[in-house]
Amino acid sequence: MHGHGYAPPPPPAPSASSTGSPVTMRVLFVVLAVLTCGLLAWAAMLRLALVTRAVRDWVFFVVVVGFDVLAVVLIGVDKGDEEFAGPGNTGMTILVSTLVPVIAYYLTMDIRHHARLARAQAAYQQTQFPAYPPQQHQPSYGYPTQSTPVPAPAPHPAPAPPPNPPGRQPPARIDQVRAELDELSDYLRKQEGGS
Repeated sequence: MHGHGYAPPPPPAPSASSTGSPVTMRVLFVVLAVLTCGLLAWAAMLRLALVTRAVRDWVFFVVVVGFDVLAVVLIGVDKGDEEFAGPGNTGMTILVSTLVPVIAYYLTMDIRHHARLARAQAAYQQTQFPAYPPQQHQPSYGYPTQSTPVPAPAPHPAPAPPPNPPGRQPPARIDQVRAELDELSDYLRKQEGGS
């Protein structure tokens, strides 16, 4: 009659609308880095460092910013009129050559970080909200419930009912209710007599 009750609701997941989904953010920062030929690759590294808060990612962010500043300076001091000369070519080579490793590192570490968060949240929910054993809903006073019953494992088999003699119908529902009321009346009489 008295069970465990309802399980408490799990804590709400972080709002994806405020930060965007991780996949959308990955695509956005990769496209931003590729369209600028690596000039804004530092933005992906900044996002990664902010999300993971790892010292290693902050160090890589500073290194990428350093390479980007060096490339811009080399392109800016180039004396070529129509095309890049020596320093401009070196600057563009630095930009393009840092693009692929930055994108690969950003995607790898961001995916790992979010997978780690998902595993941690799943473990937290399992420890905080363990699954209760399935409970079979007992009908109240013989009326069936509207919910789908969950079968509970029987600890031992129930004895088989005695066979009905031929020609006799099993007792109607009203007879069963009368028998239960008689038992209840007997029990209450015993309680009144004993006190």
